[in-house]
Amino acid sequence: MFMKMFVFRYILICLSCLLLSVSLAEDLPAAGQNGQGGSGEAVPGGVSFPAEPLPKDSNRVFYEIFTGSFSDSDGDGIGDLKGILQRLDYLNDGKPDSGLSLGVEGVWLTPVFQSVSYHKYDVTDYYTIDPAFGTMEDLKRLVDGCHERGMLLILDLPINHTGSAHRWFRMFSLSRRMDNVLNPYYDYYVCCREEEKLPGHAYTALSGTDLFYEANFSSGMPELNFDNEAVRQEMLNVAKYYLELGVDGFRFDAAKYIYLNDHEASVAFWEWYTQEIRAIRPDAYLVAEVWDSDSVTERYASCMSCFNFTVSQAEGLISETAQAGNVNRYTAYVQKMQESLKAKGGIALYTPFIANHDTDRAAGFLPVSNGRMMMAANLYLLGPGSPFIYYGEEIGLKGSRGGAPSDANRRLAMRWGDGDPVADPPGTTYDASKQTGETVESMKGSSYSLYNYYKRLLLIRSAHPEIARGTYRALNLQEKMGGFVSSWNGSSVLVMHNTTQRAMSVDLAEIGEDGFTRVSAVIGMGEAFLQDTVLTLEGQTSVVLR
Repeated sequence: MFMKMFVFRYILICLSCLLLSVSLAEDLPAAGQNGQGGSGEAVPGGVSFPAEPLPKDSNRVFYEIFTGSFSDSDGDGIGDLKGILQRLDYLNDGKPDSGLSLGVEGVWLTPVFQSVSYHKYDVTDYYTIDPAFGTMEDLKRLVDGCHERGMLLILDLPINHTGSAHRWFRMFSLSRRMDNVLNPYYDYYVCCREEEKLPGHAYTALSGTDLFYEANFSSGMPELNFDNEAVRQEMLNVAKYYLELGVDGFRFDAAKYIYLNDHEASVAFWEWYTQEIRAIRPDAYLVAEVWDSDSVTERYASCMSCFNFTVSQAEGLISETAQAGNVNRYTAYVQKMQESLKAKGGIALYTPFIANHDTDRAAGFLPVSNGRMMMAANLYLLGPGSPFIYYGEEIGLKGSRGGAPSDANRRLAMRWGDGDPVADPPGTTYDASKQTGETVESMKGSSYSLYNYYKRLLLIRSAHPEIARGTYRALNLQEKMGGFVSSWNGSSVLVMHNTTQRAMSVDLAEIGEDGFTRVSAVIGMGEAFLQDTVLTLEGQTSVVLR
């Protein structure tokens, strides 16, 4: 009990000094603390940041913002660019070791282009910011604000389809009805006759003709024809425009739908497109949504990163492991992915996430109350590559589609607790009684909060650059406890996770890792003990050793 109290007091001192606490035994003390802890000395320790600034590479933690649901600056209930701008210090204050901001290193905005929908994936003009979100000047100021704080900003760019209200589609429809093959928009979209329809594709009748246009998401989202060189150039011009404005890259929506069910053709397109983008900006950050199995996703890794759906959502490997699963299975998978991506040319990064705007929110299937949410965060944020946090994940925001006709319930308003008027999007049916009662404001002052947990976790990642950037080697232990060694720039760290609710021990000498002699950081619901070469890790806890 004396040692527990010592660790608790040490943490409070660290927090008051705005330094990183590396042992979180006080977080949710009623759960997961049934381990005995061994006979060694508990090591609260301290984390020191690298003397040199971290490299400006792509191994960053990104934060996805559903633009209309994040922060509202003008009182109309719709999140906007100025709202995000006023929240930049929340995301990153530009002081890596301050402990005052969340500490993310990049921002992904869902589409901000002019559109008729709340979600903006049905673009009507790629060169105009939707008036509900602001102006092009607002976007420029947001880009500058991110860069001043060392963050990247990437835009969601849906290019495989436009909205049916787009001028291109109106001109296409007119030319087809008039059978005017000389109209430059005649072949801008994919269309065919009844007998030419492809299996697995969705079509909508084009009024006034005997034709059908391809529309795999909805009739309001017609598919562009990328066999048309003019279409390819149009979309390259869009990317060039925003890169020259200062945007750092793009998230590509529905990447496999360029040529649906023809991955060879789709990959060929993306290889051309990303090569052209890198000719404009060699360090552009490019990540794609290829919602499919790894065997399909890895085909696109020759030219860009792809979100890893195998580890995401309720049935994914992160959730499974966080709920007392076998860590060794997860780390073996990550090593396999790292090796596979390297074999593809090393352009793509491992890009894990738990949830995003198209999935049910993580706090619904990873409860905060029993520590599962924290353990899942440990697994993917204390790991390699470029993880993505979905806005509100850090406060336990909930939302699931259920039987609703749209995904609005997965895109609910951020809960600031400071009077921000941002409201839930149209179509919301989520039962408010199921929502978290917490807000950013209510969590700020509590060392027990999920928000402060995420801040400490990102500080630990930042203080150990080997974790994100190093050569990854999974350990293979007999117990469910597991981990990995990562080596970078002549330095190595060992990261270990115990996802169960009981303490576990491992003799580092027996597994050939007795060179790690110092506990550098501990985060979770318990403590770490290192006596000689024996490491004891309490339940639902992670440790970093040097």
